[in-house]
Amino acid sequence: MRYELFIGWRYLRAKRKERVISLITLISTLGLIIGVMTLNIVLAVFTGFEEDLRDRILAFNPQIVVLSFNGKIRDYADVAQRVERVPGVAAAAPFIYGQVMVAAGDKVSGAVVRAVGPGSERVVDMQRHLTAGRVEDLATPRTVGSETVALPALIAGKDLAAELGVKVGDAVNVISPLASPTAVGMLPRIKRFVLVGLFDSGMAEYDSALVYTSLGAAQQFFDIGDVVTGIEARIVDPLQAREIAPRIGQTLGFPYRVRDWMEINYNLFAALQVGKTVYFVVLLLIILVAAFNVVSTLIMVVMEKRKDIAVLKSMGATRAGVGRIFLFKGLIIGAVGTAVGNAGAYLACELLKHYRFIELPKDVYSIDTLRVKMYPEYFLAVSVASLLMCLLAAVYPARQAARLAPVDVIRYE
Repeated sequence: MRYELFIGWRYLRAKRKERVISLITLISTLGLIIGVMTLNIVLAVFTGFEEDLRDRILAFNPQIVVLSFNGKIRDYADVAQRVERVPGVAAAAPFIYGQVMVAAGDKVSGAVVRAVGPGSERVVDMQRHLTAGRVEDLATPRTVGSETVALPALIAGKDLAAELGVKVGDAVNVISPLASPTAVGMLPRIKRFVLVGLFDSGMAEYDSALVYTSLGAAQQFFDIGDVVTGIEARIVDPLQAREIAPRIGQTLGFPYRVRDWMEINYNLFAALQVGKTVYFVVLLLIILVAAFNVVSTLIMVVMEKRKDIAVLKSMGATRAGVGRIFLFKGLIIGAVGTAVGNAGAYLACELLKHYRFIELPKDVYSIDTLRVKMYPEYFLAVSVASLLMCLLAAVYPARQAARLAPVDVIRYE
């Protein structure tokens, strides 16, 4: 072991008359531990929230959407096949999107109907969020109660079903805002559907205002013929959506336009990224405060060890060697604080992951509890920042120690 590192390590072990300095060193280390822990936990929570929100959104929304400037898409089967042939695309299927009102008894609620066709289960994985029924049930009309004809199927969010007071197997009226001409004038389109399933996405805006039905039932209800709103696609890697979407656009050409999930939800995820960056910078100040404590600790050690420094220089120690003693001591404090802080953050994140200590109002935060996601690169970034601050904090005391003249110390002490 180099003598600078050995002496720097020994200076951490306090003698009886240096208990105060040892206490200040301990406080500095605790401050660093708290800063590192807090920063790692916040980054893990923010990352977990972002990824959980992304997974929930992609469970009910396609990763890439193909629309037409002409409105509806007629040759949708051919378009879907052309989209699937683009490298990186795993599956594609047509869909219909429209706004409706859903009524049961004297209760009415606005909703968005999303019609899915064969192959849509390969694009949007909503099956894992179903609490009742299956996605395949949408393709099979069924009779219910006193109904004499089979009714088209509908899957609704659990909050919407609770608001209407219906359960699986009940019939509901779906009302379109588009009116149809009749003998007595223009009347809104009304059709009865049977509820065959419920889903719980964990996001209030979906659970209270989204319903699913089959492609054929939606085409008949909206009276649009054999056309669809667009084509939805799933890609192999969702993070490559911005690279694959332009390829699809080049393959299809005009009049089709392609949007990816990052573009559609840009404001939301941009706000999350800004929030994560701001919290990183703000919480980094905690580590900076701890680093200032390291400065004060090392300055006090330099003042206390003046005689030792004079003796070392008299024995041949160089200015650089004396400076390295206190640089090593600052790095040791930083290394211990960072290591313990990382371990504490990892333990806290594991506890948050397995035990729901903090419950959140789902209608406000879109999730019901904190999610955490840890990445080694985040821990590494925090560790590097912490060690760098401690190293910079030790520079000034080390320079002061290196400049100390042994003759002055011996003369006056």
